[in-house]
Order: sequence, then structure tokens, then C-alpha cells
Amino acid sequence: MPRLSEVIAALDTLWPPERAEGWDAVGTVCGEPDQEITRVLFAVDPVREIVDEAVKLGANLLVTHHPLYLRGTTTVAADTFKGRVVHTLIKNDIALHVAHTNADRADPGVSDALAGALDLRVVRPLVPDPTDPEGRRGLGRVCELDHPLTVRELAARAAGRLPATAQGIRVAGDPKAVVRTVAVSGGSGDSLFDDVRAAGVDAFLTADLRHHPASEFIADRAHSPLALLDAAHWATEWPWCELAAAQLDEISDRKGWGLRVHVSKTVTDPWTAHAASTETPNAMGAPN
Repeated sequence: MPRLSEVIAALDTLWPPERAEGWDAVGTVCGEPDQEITRVLFAVDPVREIVDEAVKLGANLLVTHHPLYLRGTTTVAADTFKGRVVHTLIKNDIALHVAHTNADRADPGVSDALAGALDLRVVRPLVPDPTDPEGRRGLGRVCELDHPLTVRELAARAAGRLPATAQGIRVAGDPKAVVRTVAVSGGSGDSLFDDVRAAGVDAFLTADLRHHPASEFIADRAHSPLALLDAAHWATEWPWCELAAAQLDEISDRKGWGLRVHVSKTVTDPWTAHAASTETPNAMGAPN
């Protein structure tokens, strides 16, 4: 069986920590370097439900996309939410490793997995990594469809292919507009609007779109006659877990480690229900 240090070295070849954003917190959060690893669980969020799942599964290593401590802390007291996570991990000899923006930039990375889940053909990164001479790494992906779809059809495909969430897929723009090219970005994507405009695509699928940036983007029809598709943050990043697990499986087979690699299907999206409006959009009467 490989030691934790060996598995982490392999993961760092997939997602080098130096390629993470400067504000990010990636790498190993806890774990003994000499500990033997037999079972690994991949998940998006290092929350209590996922840690409990790792304990029940008998995993020795939990790999998550989101950091546990992104902004630092002064305590890991067990009476705090994140402190309880740390205590549970250590008590059960479970290491925690994080691959966040370094996995976003990777080739293949988070947005490649999202494009694959939607059966889109990746053409190039949306925001290329200037340190990659081959031009394959970077944030987001510009993609092509095998055949044109309307915005409504593309939204239906996303709703059917991504994990089910209370939010589903929200659309801004003409549902009947034809889409041939689409930009995708796993996780929060409205900081990439300028890059999406420059890419000349017909639609942009991402998550966490805020009211004002989205409203201004859609209103600027002269420069951005395209649609926005807003999915749940967790749902756009979960496909990466399957990709990452397959990558580690391949490494394990090649090295003869015999690791058992799992992907959590626990939904950790924070929204748990959705109540549809009784009025159709743009059909409300004048206020009283």
C-alpha cells in the first residue's frame, strides 16, 4: 500500500499547488505522511456529511475541491463546525487534501469535466494560462456542440446531465435563440464576463450569477447577444470528482497500489427546495 506522501505526490503532478491562485488554500490539511492509504473518497465540499461518509466507508484519504479553511482560522475547537470536521478526520486517521483553483486550471480540469458531462467538444481554454506553451490549461473552456440547440434545449440538457439540485438551471436571454458555441466554467463565473464577450460564443454556462452583473451583461445586447445559463455551484463542479477519481485510479493501476477510489454522491448544495413562481416571467400585472 502507498503512503500518504506518495499519493499526495501523485496528486500534485495532476494539480500542482503552485498553479493555484494566490488567495487560495490548497494542499494537505491534515494527515500523517507515513500513513498507509488503501481507500480514497472524492467530494466537492469538506463538510460534516462528507466526513461522516468517509468514516463509514473506511477511507484513509478525503480529497475535496473546496478548501476547509480558505480565509484562515485561530481555532480548531470541536464546538465549531470546521473544528469538528478536523477532530473527526484526525480521530479516524483520515487525511484531507484540497485541489481547488489548481484543479480549475488543470488539463484536464474542472471545466473539462463539466463540458464532458454536457457532451460538449472543448476547443480551447476561456482564459488561457500564459505559462502553458501548448495553450491547453486555463480557466473555463470554449466549446462546440455536435449540432445546434436552442437555449431552452441546452438548458434542458444541462438539467438532465448535471446532478439534480433544488435550483436546476436558470436562463437569461432568448430561450429560442440558437446555440452552436458555448463557454463553460465550473463554479462562480461572472468574473469572466469580459472573456466570454471576447470569445464570441452563443451562450455561457456557469454558476453563482449575481443579479447586477447578469442584468448588465444581458442588457448590453450590442456587444453580448448571448444567453446565460446559471446552474448550482456544487452541480457544476461535481463532475470533476469523477474525472479526478478516474485519474487516480489510472495512477494506482500503473503503480500497482491497488487503491479503492470512490466518488461521493451526497448532495452538499446548500439549497434544499425550490418553489416555482405562480406567475410566468414577464407576465406580471402592474403593481397596485
